[in-house]
Amino acid sequence: MSDNNLRVLIVDDEQAIRRFLRVALASQGYTVFEAASGADALGDTSACRPDLIVLDLGLPDIDGVEVTRLLRQWTQVPIVILSVRGSESDKIAALDAGADDYVTKPFSAGELLARLRAALRRASQPKGEPVFTSGDLTVDLSRRTVTVENREVQLTPTEYDLLRVLVTQAGKVVTHHQLLRAVWGTGYEHEFHMLHVNISNLRHKIEHEPARPRFIITEPGVGYRLRTN
Repeated sequence: MSDNNLRVLIVDDEQAIRRFLRVALASQGYTVFEAASGADALGDTSACRPDLIVLDLGLPDIDGVEVTRLLRQWTQVPIVILSVRGSESDKIAALDAGADDYVTKPFSAGELLARLRAALRRASQPKGEPVFTSGDLTVDLSRRTVTVENREVQLTPTEYDLLRVLVTQAGKVVTHHQLLRAVWGTGYEHEFHMLHVNISNLRHKIEHEPARPRFIITEPGVGYRLRTN
């Protein structure tokens, strides 16, 4: 996906941050829109139809987590949180609400631009693609097969379901709660030990060095991310 003509909505109540982001994004060919409140963000998303939203959490009227939750009721536009809040609970709340990524202030322009490009790439990928490949790992969702270095790996149903969820959200952080709900169902959201054990078993089957995983990356205190390259 080319950056030319892509529309980005910046939602932040700090004018200095909006100005910095506008200059950085415009220099990369993005068309930039700005909003200073949650209400404006909701209205501008409907009016401007951005390709991506950069959203602060500490807005003067509606908290950014609630803005994310409201947006997810009717749009799947990628949302990258940019916030001074760096606690695990804040990250989990935003990701559980439907955010695609989370960048903590202070931040580098280079890192943010890379995160935005990654979010846009994920959004542009054809939906329902049955085969996922990362390095020498291949997951064929239609055949329910997993291979590493062209050798088929035998997974338990639970291990496969965990990997399937990560594949369908490849490149995104999937929180512990999201994984537990998706694989075991409601009521299991706090069974973290069960999740960690199954992730460990899965890594021992698909990773060359389970203690230094290349595919299933831990986001400490938050969840896991399946690397896409």
